[in-house]
Amino acid sequence: MPNTQARPEIVVLLCDTDVERRLETGKWYHLDGRPFSKDEQSLIRKVTRDDFAEARTQHKRYEDYRRTMDEAPDALDQFLAPFWERLAVKRLGNVVELMNEDERAELDHLLGLIVDPIRPFTPYAF
Repeated sequence: MPNTQARPEIVVLLCDTDVERRLETGKWYHLDGRPFSKDEQSLIRKVTRDDFAEARTQHKRYEDYRRTMDEAPDALDQFLAPFWERLAVKRLGNVVELMNEDERAELDHLLGLIVDPIRPFTPYAF
C-alpha cells in the first residue's frame, strides 16, 4: 500500500461535515446546513484513513485548547495563591510588585486566556 498523507482540503471538509445528517440521509452537508457542492462531493469521495486521522487530530487540538481556556481561571487562582499569602492588602497591583519577570509573563499569559473569547473550531488553527 502506498504511503499517503492527509490532504488539508479534504480534512477541512471532514471537519465541516454534519455527521448526524450524513448518517440520516446518506448525503453530505456542511455544519451550517448547506449541501456539499458537486466538487466537494467529488473530493470527499477520495477520503483516506490518513484524512480521517488528521481530522481527529485537529479536533483533539481544539479540545485541548478548549480545556486550557476552561481551566484558566483555576490555573490563575493556583498561580496567585502563594503571592496572596504574602500580602496584607490583597490587590493585583501589590501582587505584581512581588513577581519576577517570568512570573509576570505567566500572569499575562493566564490573564490573556481568561479575557480572550473562545474561538470557534477551525482546522489547522490550533
